[in-house]
Amino acid sequence: MSVEVLDSATIVNFVEDEEAFNVSIRDRFAHLDTNHDGLLSYAELLKELQSLRVFETHFGIDVKTDPKEVAHVYDSLFVQFDHDSNGTVDLEEFKAETKRMMLGMANGMGFLPVQMLLEEGSFLKKAVERESSKLLAA
Repeated sequence: MSVEVLDSATIVNFVEDEEAFNVSIRDRFAHLDTNHDGLLSYAELLKELQSLRVFETHFGIDVKTDPKEVAHVYDSLFVQFDHDSNGTVDLEEFKAETKRMMLGMANGMGFLPVQMLLEEGSFLKKAVERESSKLLAA
């Protein structure tokens, strides 16, 4: 993990860079697709969602959350990704929903830079790395 500075433009520019974004999406999808069938099952995507621990912590401190509530949130998130409601998420669905979520996050951030603690290999970390490499090359 590292503390990075980013703003909405960092995210938008990354998403709009088709090559960089597509490579990141394919890499993450391949990592999640543990049975290598080209589709993400609920269980495969659930492992990723659970690893984020968004619903089990509050400012980094573990909190007791109703397991039924957490399961409902995970179910709802899976439905967001499963556009055709067939019970699996293909690469295009994963890409489209990730793009939608990232652009929504960028829209909510506004134009002022913020500091964030980012996981290595996360989409946001990749966006910052892309922006940094562009600045260094200029």
